[in-house]
Amino acid sequence: MKELKTIIDDIKAGRISPIYALMGEEPYYIDRLTEFIEENILTPDEKGFNFTVMYGPDSSVEEIELTCKRYPMMAERQVVIVREAQQLKQIDNLAVYAAKPTPSTVLVLAHKYKSIDKRKVLYKTIKETGVVFESKSPSDREVPDFIERTATLHGFKMDAKAIKFMFECMGNNLSRIAKEIEKFDMALPKGASITIKDIEEQVGMNKDFTIFEFVRALGAKDATKAYKIGQYFVKSKEHSIHSTLPLVANHFTRVLAYHGLKDKSKGAVASSLGIPPFAVDEIASSAQHYPMKTVSKIVGGLRQIDLKGKGVDASLDFEELLKELYILTLN
Repeated sequence: MKELKTIIDDIKAGRISPIYALMGEEPYYIDRLTEFIEENILTPDEKGFNFTVMYGPDSSVEEIELTCKRYPMMAERQVVIVREAQQLKQIDNLAVYAAKPTPSTVLVLAHKYKSIDKRKVLYKTIKETGVVFESKSPSDREVPDFIERTATLHGFKMDAKAIKFMFECMGNNLSRIAKEIEKFDMALPKGASITIKDIEEQVGMNKDFTIFEFVRALGAKDATKAYKIGQYFVKSKEHSIHSTLPLVANHFTRVLAYHGLKDKSKGAVASSLGIPPFAVDEIASSAQHYPMKTVSKIVGGLRQIDLKGKGVDASLDFEELLKELYILTLN
């Protein structure tokens, strides 16, 4: 399994694989790597006949295979990108093609929000004949650094308070963080410092209506606020169970781990749980609302909701899944 920088460096050097399986919980790096492949393997002139985008929900394995077996026109390669590959039916049947991929085709499987089953032949075959990249959800310790790096890439500065505020408002949703920082390209001059006031005014966020505040409301057993934010999520269509549940699960998993710690000093907890020191108080507070036995039950229940969100043994929409989440955590 290759790292992001290694894959990019290989492509720049002309070491191009016939298959790229880009998979995992965090879609940001999958999208960025997909865009890099789209922009750097074919020239603009070559793209006209040799670049194809397909979508998992609207395609079949047979259609993808036929497309991949075509020969490029007036180019060394063709690029075939399958977006939303996690929704491709019978995706495991691609193992036959993956075993003998067409050398002149670059197939990209953008498999977001979850990984290809590592026990199946497809995953094992792509590891042998192609490249696998797994985009894992960042830890809370990694997100502030990501915010600062992204701001720097856009030519802005951010102090620790502004970084903390953006992190608290957006959690670890890297895609949204990047989009919100990008908005400042039109609002602030290069070299400017992004302040808390800038974030509130330009991004137009309501701090009470963020995933972070939703998790905080659940952790505090504040049912009224949790319902209010949940209804906003459903109506705004800005979030899904895939973007919401991981943060909820992370929080309660940490609360469970907190209960098991002998040393509950702030420094020891931050180190053991891999969180910033400023997040320790919230975990400690939640532990008072949720005894260890209750938290253990919640963590198990969240796994079941996650499976339902992925269509396993149920077909529930976001609102219905949120109701199950309320019953699990707030009763």
